[in-house]
Amino acid sequence: MRLSTVILPVRRWSEGGREMWQRAEELGFHAAYTYDHLSWRVPFRDGPWFGAVPTLTAAAAATSRLRLGTMVTSPNFRHPVPLAKELITLDDISNGRVTLGIGAGGSGFDATALGQHPWTRRERADRFAEFVPLLDRLLTQDEVTAEGTYYAAHEARGLPGCVQRPRLPFTVAATGPRGLRLAADHGESWLTTGDPAANETGSPADSLAALARQTEALEKACAETGRAPHTLGRTLLTGFTPDRPLESLDAFVDFAGRLTTLGFDELVLHWPLPGTRFEADLSVFESIATEAPAQLA
Repeated sequence: MRLSTVILPVRRWSEGGREMWQRAEELGFHAAYTYDHLSWRVPFRDGPWFGAVPTLTAAAAATSRLRLGTMVTSPNFRHPVPLAKELITLDDISNGRVTLGIGAGGSGFDATALGQHPWTRRERADRFAEFVPLLDRLLTQDEVTAEGTYYAAHEARGLPGCVQRPRLPFTVAATGPRGLRLAADHGESWLTTGDPAANETGSPADSLAALARQTEALEKACAETGRAPHTLGRTLLTGFTPDRPLESLDAFVDFAGRLTTLGFDELVLHWPLPGTRFEADLSVFESIATEAPAQLA
């Protein structure tokens, strides 16, 4: 079981931002991610919120071993052609330490920040189904020309390509059939936050059962695409299920053990932020980072 963290981009680099990323590396986390949003929900909406790619570029220069990534990038704010160029550059600067978390996007208030009308769930899924394969091509081919319903590329150059070959890995966020097939086709890992209904009103047992159903659906998608399920990693972004894994080291080890039985191999913990839903005892968080991996081996 790999343990990773997600650091929300809410601190100025000169006022503790840099130190958080360096501390994540010191604690031995497998990876540190950040949200790729233009802003986020309350209480972050009216406070500082910095860009994902510049933040990750700075983090790449401030660390040497820690993997870095987005959690998640979406078509809400991105076009595959410039995104591919930014990712190739970031992969180069970090010497091949980048993972792209990618999803269809949500309907939050920042989803219309570029002036578009609010996309329906179907519209987001349609765009995502075109976005991911095109981005895959842009990161693996020297030149791409493509004409789709939503995205086009004309002689888009991808030289020199990613440091990681054939490209940097994708962690695909999905729960529906179409998204799960994209994960099976293009992902090195699959990402979930759990089932929204179980997260909102269910118990920890309800949430675990819902996650089991999601993994069954993932395995079905793998079968439909001819992929062996064990070759696709499984990542849970914690902090949304009804569990309280950061209350103590023992609570976390018990929580992680249950997820191991479902095949999850990476858990992502939000870096504690006082006054938010991600508030937690920093000393407990750090003990989990340093002590839990040995107990879960």
